[in-house]
Amino acid sequence: MLDIGTKAPAFTLPDQDGNPVSLSDFAGKKVVLYFYPRDNTPGCTRQACAFAGAFAEFQKRGVVVIGVSKDSAASHRKFADKHSLPFLLLSDPELTAIQAYGVWQEKKNYGKVSMGVVRSTFIIDGSGVIEKVMPKVKPDANAAEILAYIEQQS
Repeated sequence: MLDIGTKAPAFTLPDQDGNPVSLSDFAGKKVVLYFYPRDNTPGCTRQACAFAGAFAEFQKRGVVVIGVSKDSAASHRKFADKHSLPFLLLSDPELTAIQAYGVWQEKKNYGKVSMGVVRSTFIIDGSGVIEKVMPKVKPDANAAEILAYIEQQS
């Protein structure tokens, strides 16, 4: 997992409509980049809906919200439509950004060990440097914790 003060790894990934999106597209803006395991699972849905609920507050502060998982763009489109998600969802089936940010890790679930995305959030400042790292976040609290952090910085 990357550390605070590290230059955020660049990436270009397709969004839920298949359009290429690069981190550099948001130069000069604060970016909340959150990695999650899978569309339409209970925790991931709660997390995405919490970000959707707080989206106006993020927008008011000029903060970009981007969710990333290894699901396809088509899966992201269905997920976004079903839950009225107003922010970008990026598809990373090749694990390009997922591995670059160090969130592809060994996970244990009911004694079974497998590799997967560890739910993690990075706040990237306007110059592309990681300002805050939040590993193993709680789906329901993540958006509120980030807003509280951003308000403290203001």
